[in-house]
Amino acid sequence: MTKSQQRRRVSIISALAIVGIAVTGCGGGGTSGSSGSSGDAVTIMGAFTDAQAAAFQADLDKWSETSGIKVTYDGNTDFQTAVIARATAGNPPDIAIYPQPGVLKSQTATLYPLEDLGIDVASITSDEANGLGEIATVEGQTFGLPYSINVKSLVWYNPAAFEKAGLTVPTTDAELTALQDKIVSDGLGYPWCVGLESGAATGWPATDWLEEYVLRYGGLKDYNSWIAGDTKFTSDVVTEAGNKVATELLGDGKINGGGPAAATTSFQTAGNQLFADGKANGQCFMMRQGSFIADFFPDDIKAQIQAGDLSNVDFFQLPSPEGTDTAMLGGGDLVGAFTNDENTKAVLEYIVSKDFGTNGYASQAIFLSPHNDFDTSAYTTEFQKKAQALLAESTLFGFDASDQMPGEVGAGTMWTELTSWFAGQKSMEQAFQDIDASWPSN
Repeated sequence: MTKSQQRRRVSIISALAIVGIAVTGCGGGGTSGSSGSSGDAVTIMGAFTDAQAAAFQADLDKWSETSGIKVTYDGNTDFQTAVIARATAGNPPDIAIYPQPGVLKSQTATLYPLEDLGIDVASITSDEANGLGEIATVEGQTFGLPYSINVKSLVWYNPAAFEKAGLTVPTTDAELTALQDKIVSDGLGYPWCVGLESGAATGWPATDWLEEYVLRYGGLKDYNSWIAGDTKFTSDVVTEAGNKVATELLGDGKINGGGPAAATTSFQTAGNQLFADGKANGQCFMMRQGSFIADFFPDDIKAQIQAGDLSNVDFFQLPSPEGTDTAMLGGGDLVGAFTNDENTKAVLEYIVSKDFGTNGYASQAIFLSPHNDFDTSAYTTEFQKKAQALLAESTLFGFDASDQMPGEVGAGTMWTELTSWFAGQKSMEQAFQDIDASWPSN
């Protein structure tokens, strides 16, 4: 199962997919008032379908009662191909919702910069974590903004197991280190549950671990430079991040079976060991994983989540090392415009505002607003509310790096080489060198 398939599962937040499409241009846009706009009607195209699409349309219908603008959403499971084909044919939707920044950036020749629509990007993003408003910025112009995001810097744990073992949820990186040491030294089990196996996509969970610490040690500047290929995997900041991952996961007793076992353990089932009892049964106490992982927990745990019972499963944010910013890794869906008229502007402004979701869409467990000022009473799950609080406390937001790198790297050598490193088949240094060598410009 690929990352994009995983994120379409029912989860706390929204869907994301893997791409490697290069930027082809910026500026331009279609003819004002064209591209499918008709009277007071505005068309939107996205990748999500079924119940999510129905809820999205219902929210827009409610908004339309006061705006007077009819909005029609068209979900297409082959969105990436369809939106490119329609734009190429000169018949794009008025608005498109992109789960992948690369596809959006590949269409900047036909998308309008939001500034050209008269949208005040700075005002809209003023209550968002640093980095969220810059995901789709090309040469100083903004071609898209997130309307729904997902968060991945989550450490899942079993509160009942923590209580039984006398463990306390860490709030700092130093406390996280001390917690791991106690779990190992007291023979309680293993600090971490880790699974890298994912069929043809084996290795992607390792990319998330590395991204977590490149974002923290390097900040947005180095993180974005790394995505662009200007900061190499063999650079000091990525090496520092890799060493931190090795310290967390690859030391003695950190993972049941060590890195080689993690390389062959399914990411879908790794978390089941949070609910085991005792080291002899492979009990592990923490799993850093995205929100979607809750859909793979045992049925009884999922039933508890549905009932709002968090006595056996909860999460906290991965602490940042001392001296680094509180960071959140994640993804999201970005909204861009092919039409420049007042109706399109009004619809787009609503979708990316802190008010979107309050007309019903926030009831979808996959939705998380990028706005810290969002009315959290509109959420229907405790996980959404807690994730929103953690996001509000974060100063940096990093959009998944491997999803923004060229496909042959982010969804290719980065997967395979990090797996080889975890499996003990290569040193970290050699794996990083080989990833650098695979970069398309090399």
